Amino acid sequence: MRFLVFQHVDVEHPGVFRDLWREAGIAWDAVELDEGEPIPSLEPYDVLVAMGGPMDVWEERQHPWLAPEKAAIRHWVGDLGRPFLGVCLGHQLLAEAMGGSVGAAGAPEVGLAPVEFTDAGKTDLLFSGFGDGMETFQWHGAEVTDLPPGSEVLARNAACAVQAFRVGQAAYGLQYHVELTEATVPEWQAIPAYAASLEQALGLEGAAALAADTLARLADFKAAARRLNENFLKIVAAAQAASVQ
Repeated sequence: MRFLVFQHVDVEHPGVFRDLWREAGIAWDAVELDEGEPIPSLEPYDVLVAMGGPMDVWEERQHPWLAPEKAAIRHWVGDLGRPFLGVCLGHQLLAEAMGGSVGAAGAPEVGLAPVEFTDAGKTDLLFSGFGDGMETFQWHGAEVTDLPPGSEVLARNAACAVQAFRVGQAAYGLQYHVELTEATVPEWQAIPAYAASLEQALGLEGAAALAADTLARLADFKAAARRLNENFLKIVAAAQAASVQ
């Protein structure tokens, strides 16, 4: 199995998923779009993953690579029908690429926050074993405002009505982060746009405490990432089986 990963800043990589994919024998290639790396042929890949980033989906003038990235996601999901996982910015890119819309949130959502699963989310294989909801790590100032046709909301909370959604059978967007490692918060705090949203959301004291608060919950986050990864790989296997029938 071979994954292609779209990255938008070097510190927003697959994080703990790198270890989980290695355990599962999955090969993966990363394309650093913000550094001008070109999108390769999609044909050799089984799964497309799009990570987060400090830019917004509508900033195509500042980041011209956003347009071909959306086109690639649209082709991957809409034409090829292959499994997709988008995280944060990747979640928003999936929504816009497939005909939905994204806008600025009323306020940044940063830090630890619970989400609840909808009825569709409770029965979706991606969230099997998670119960009615889960604790999440958030860091976003934009949100999906209109879903693409043929999609379902899988998770939500009071701050954001679309915390997770699915398009078709195997394309998923997660507004929150599940890939956390020990280095995640310190590395992201070094990005000026992230530091500003962090301070706006949590204040100076809350911002200073976020790394320690997250580290204290890291074992739980890693366990959740492992479960979600196992569930997603089952979805990928089912999609591959269906494609050869």
